[in-house]
Amino acid sequence: MQKKISSIPFSGTPEQEAKLKEAIAAHLDDPGAVMPVLQEAQEIYGYLPIEVQQMVAEGLNVPLEEVYGVSTFYSQFALSPKGKYNISVCLGTACYVKGSGDILNKLSELLGIEPEECTPDGQFSLTACRCIGACGLAPVLTINDDVYGRLTVDQVEGIIDKYKNA
Repeated sequence: MQKKISSIPFSGTPEQEAKLKEAIAAHLDDPGAVMPVLQEAQEIYGYLPIEVQQMVAEGLNVPLEEVYGVSTFYSQFALSPKGKYNISVCLGTACYVKGSGDILNKLSELLGIEPEECTPDGQFSLTACRCIGACGLAPVLTINDDVYGRLTVDQVEGIIDKYKNA
C-alpha cells in the first residue's frame, strides 16, 4: 500500500524546528544518518511532512529523494499526521477473510477519509495494517490502545460514536 501525503497544512513550531536542528547536528558526521534523524524527526513532529523531509535533506546535505525514499520505504514512518484517535484495521489473512476489508470501507465512509489520512479536525486517523497478532479475535481494529475484536460492519458506527462523544 502506497503512503499518502497529508492534505493538512504543515504547522511546525520554532521549538520543534530547533529540536530537529539539534538532532541533525548530532548525526551530521554519522554514516547512514538519515534513518536515525528521521526517527527523531517523527518523535518531534509526530509524522514526516515534506517540509520536515526537506529540512532533514538540507541539514544532512543529502538529496531529498533519499530522505523521501527512506520515509516511504519503512512502515514505521508516517507522512500524514495521526489523529487524536488513531484507528488501525488489521488486513492480515485471518481478519481479511472474516471481513476486515468491509470494516475498513465502512470506516472510510463514516469518517470521510481514506487509509493513511486524518480527518480535517484532527480527531481521527485511519490506518490499514498487516497483522496485529490477534487472529483469534478476527476481524480486529484498534483505536489507540483499545482493541475491538470479532467485529461486524454493523458495530463500526457505534464504536466511532463512542469516541466522537468522548
